[in-house]
Amino acid sequence: MPARVEPLTPEQVLALPAMPPVKAAFAALNVSEGTGYKLIRDGDFPVEVIEFGRAKRVRKTELIAFLGLHQTAAAEVQSAAANTNDGAPGVQPEAPSEQSAPTSTSK
Repeated sequence: MPARVEPLTPEQVLALPAMPPVKAAFAALNVSEGTGYKLIRDGDFPVEVIEFGRAKRVRKTELIAFLGLHQTAAAEVQSAAANTNDGAPGVQPEAPSEQSAPTSTSK
């Protein structure tokens, strides 16, 4: 009997690399390895499986979309972007940025 794989939390799925191995996708989908490989063989796996020699991987973006985590991922990206200016000297959120005045290059 194969060892039971613990399902991944949404946070763990979002932390996966861009091209995780299918075993990580099995854990994200909460299916056993046997079921996962059968779905792949039958052409019924819910996301595209990409083969690199003997290695099988999936696209994290497709896995996130299938699991309905795309809004969670977008919120995390937006939150991270908002926090990039925290504590930066002289940077105020929502402040207009300075732009150079147009210069004339005609001679």
